Amino acid sequence: LAEPQLIIRVQSPDGMKKIPSTKRETAAAFLKKVAKEFGFNSNGFSIYLNRNKTGEILSQNKTLSLLKIKHGDMLFLFPSGSSGSSGEVMDTVQEDEIDQYLAKQDGKIYRNRDPQLCRHGALGKCVHCVPLEPFDEDYLNHLDPPVKHMSFHAYIRKLTGGADKGKFAALENISCKIKSGCEGHPPWPEGICTKCQPSAITLNRQKYRHVDNIMFENHTIADRFLDFWRKTGSQRMGYLYGRYTEHKDIPLGIRAEVAAIYEPPQNATQNSLELLEDPKAAAVEEIAAKLGLCKVGWIFTDLLSEDTRIGTVRYSRNKDSYYLSAEECITAGYFQNQQPNPCRLSREGHFGSKFVTVVATGGPDNQVHFEGYQVSNQCMALVRDECLLPCRDAPELGYAKESSPEQYVPDVFYKDKDKFGNDVTFLARPLPVEYLIIDITTTFPKDPQYTFSSTQRFPIENRDVLGETQDFHSLATYLSQCTSTVFLDIVSDFHLLLFLVTNEVMPLRDSIGLLLDAVKTSNEDLAQTWKKSEQWATIEQLCSTVGGQPSSSLEYGAMGGPSVPASSSAMWSCLHCTFMNQPGTEHCEMCSLPRS
Repeated sequence: LAEPQLIIRVQSPDGMKKIPSTKRETAAAFLKKVAKEFGFNSNGFSIYLNRNKTGEILSQNKTLSLLKIKHGDMLFLFPSGSSGSSGEVMDTVQEDEIDQYLAKQDGKIYRNRDPQLCRHGALGKCVHCVPLEPFDEDYLNHLDPPVKHMSFHAYIRKLTGGADKGKFAALENISCKIKSGCEGHPPWPEGICTKCQPSAITLNRQKYRHVDNIMFENHTIADRFLDFWRKTGSQRMGYLYGRYTEHKDIPLGIRAEVAAIYEPPQNATQNSLELLEDPKAAAVEEIAAKLGLCKVGWIFTDLLSEDTRIGTVRYSRNKDSYYLSAEECITAGYFQNQQPNPCRLSREGHFGSKFVTVVATGGPDNQVHFEGYQVSNQCMALVRDECLLPCRDAPELGYAKESSPEQYVPDVFYKDKDKFGNDVTFLARPLPVEYLIIDITTTFPKDPQYTFSSTQRFPIENRDVLGETQDFHSLATYLSQCTSTVFLDIVSDFHLLLFLVTNEVMPLRDSIGLLLDAVKTSNEDLAQTWKKSEQWATIEQLCSTVGGQPSSSLEYGAMGGPSVPASSSAMWSCLHCTFMNQPGTEHCEMCSLPRS
């Protein structure tokens, strides 16, 4: 007699399939059938008796009857690297501190009792005064100014709210690549199927944003960055270092606070920027981490003088041209993919990014304005999987690549209105980049804040083209000009600390930890302890002998550093009209005002 056949149901994230088997079939043979049916490698998945990932079925010679698997039983398949069912929280993911803090907050918008509409007592609540959810669109639209995007944590509350408490909520990262491991057909371009083919993408305005506000701690940070353009006319790019804090103007909002700008090696002209390999990148990240800072974004200039006599700049980025070019969107997407946002609700352990983009450009009043942006998660996916290209002659347009024998690219669409006002779907070839952009308010505080309290200006790195170099001569000049007697205030400069760590004569990478702790915690006692170290004594000795001069022939400032006259061999920019003047002159050739 023929052995009775069993039908075993196998539930996977892509659906359920029925696998024929017998009682005497071994678990190893059964798993091979499952792998073939679902298109997995033999070790690309795990099967469990229960949905909560208990009772795993291993590849062994035990029969299904010994494993107590009967006809009609349901088994659960999880691909390798999967966090399990949708809505499962990955407790192993270490989220950012600000995310952990906001996850514990109530987030609701509390309202006072309305004297005209509320007809109840002081302890009662009605529809006119009951607290609102942080994702309430009507409330956000009536703020001044209106908020188009809810905060990311408000979006999470919306997903995890309701009767099911987010049991089926999951944040899925978009993929534009063919799923690997499909063995039912030859690989692309000879074959493709619905199981491994990525879905088409329809671009939509993202309803949330990961960062709701960008704030520079003080104007000095931005002014020093703009000095390069003022003195050369060339554009400039830098990385923003700071921290993420709560933005209280928006429910459960996040603010990126900028404490310093690091300018990496780059080739710049009036119309272009080219980033070069940075040998100091790892050291900068290490210093920032020890100071309690992280890389929160990048900034670049797009400035062109309108009238040098009154210091105005051209207003070039507006609704009639573009706010971010396609090439800048692709660059922003590249940076955001490098800085993913840790998230427990995503199977991959990350979702989106908090990395921001700031553009220093001309505003409607022809003054320099700082505009903040991010690109959407859809744009990040298109950039990560190399599906998006810029258009050569139209900076405001991108172009979704077409499939080739080397790469399959899913169709990308966007919706717009035709001349009759109807919604029409267009293929994204070309693509207006405003579908990819999220704008973020950029501000300066009324009361300036200072993570780095030094009042003197140590030269910024990688500005050799201006004659501004980081060496022991410039350090000696810096120390001699410092009038403060508080050692912490003198060394509390990001660019100075970077020089002390990365200089080639005496790098202090392994012995500067105490000083970095002192700057981080504003502890003068720690700074004084480090000042007494051999390393600082050697630094002072090197400063006193710069240029081959004996220390006895140099004058010393308040800090005991050598007093070296400032160089007068470089061109200088007028603080009043930004005109570039010849070396050695003490009055501006344009406005006749004194140099200082």
